[in-house]
Amino acid sequence: MQAPVQSSSSSVIKSSLIEPDGGVLIDMVVPESERGAKTAEAESMTKVRLTKVDVEWVHVISEGWASPLKGFMREDEYLQSLHFNSLRMKDGSIVNMSLPIVLAIDDETKEGIGSSSAVGLVGPDGDLIAILRSIQIYKHNKEERIARTWGTIAPGLPYVEEVITPARNWLIGGDLELRNPVHNGHALLMNDTRRRLLEMGFKNPILLLHPLGGFTKADDVPLDVRMEQHSKVLEDGVVDPKTTIVAIFPSPMHYAGPTEVQWHAKARINAGANFYIVGRDPAGMGHPTEKRDLYDPDHGKKVLSMAPGLEKLNILPFRVAAYDTVAKKMAFFDPSRAKDFLFISGTKMRTYARTGENPPDGFMCAGGWEVLVKYYKSLQVEEATQQPAVLSS
Repeated sequence: MQAPVQSSSSSVIKSSLIEPDGGVLIDMVVPESERGAKTAEAESMTKVRLTKVDVEWVHVISEGWASPLKGFMREDEYLQSLHFNSLRMKDGSIVNMSLPIVLAIDDETKEGIGSSSAVGLVGPDGDLIAILRSIQIYKHNKEERIARTWGTIAPGLPYVEEVITPARNWLIGGDLELRNPVHNGHALLMNDTRRRLLEMGFKNPILLLHPLGGFTKADDVPLDVRMEQHSKVLEDGVVDPKTTIVAIFPSPMHYAGPTEVQWHAKARINAGANFYIVGRDPAGMGHPTEKRDLYDPDHGKKVLSMAPGLEKLNILPFRVAAYDTVAKKMAFFDPSRAKDFLFISGTKMRTYARTGENPPDGFMCAGGWEVLVKYYKSLQVEEATQQPAVLSS
């Protein structure tokens, strides 16, 4: 990208390569030449066993998505994140950090660690993954964490039930050393974003198609299916593969609305993004016990425009897209002819796929739709095999 371009407002569009938070992208993977010695050292340490979601957070930290964070949060970092949605650096600058990134341990593990200054981290299968150094152990107040992050302690929050409720009473923070790398209707909006950036004067804007790869709730489409569908969208030319990068964002999903969307935006700064597209109710979900959205659908984009530490990221608000029954394709909603537009919800789309009914022509590329139909039909087969047999006399 070239020199800064003045926008139609008084603000300046930042177009140089964006700096990661803290100025340097964190990389906590141990060099190959040091791995043997680090492994031998870790073998003698007290071990902390990680859950699958813990390993996802190790992946996030070690690759620099949470820069300048170098490991699981110590208490001062945790409290700043929980109460201020940000961290204050040694030079006084502020970086956004809206979600606590923490590791929970139980009483027995805490006692086993004793006065040790470092522990070895092992995965669910027992493999040694990393070392955590200069550790600090502090109390895990789960109710406060849930209330501050989600704004409610209502039952039914997916991440809470999967991760926090079964978690133990202590948190351990420290600097991470990773032994080995851990493996583990948006086309219209993206194309329109490229058009808008070209109009601003950028020579070759690149779009980052960046699906989340960590924990998601049970009824979400799994990552492998989403990746296959994205591949078909690129193959069919719905999004130009020459100007699109596809990569996995390894973070677990919280469904914490305006609080979480700040984390998603902040991590994309560390990926080098200058612009971030934000839509309706980003990172939101339906209320777990009431028939309404858990968050105001417009608050996410409003919060991003004001969030401390995100000033260098240019926020592009989502334009509402729907199926234009006249043009027979996805288009931006025109209120002057509202009756011509059809809004196809995720629920409606799943119903189409389950029943074998095709959506209107132009709603989705054929290859991408076939991927979803195949997935939802596999669920029907799975559900049928799980039904208990009924015996009659």
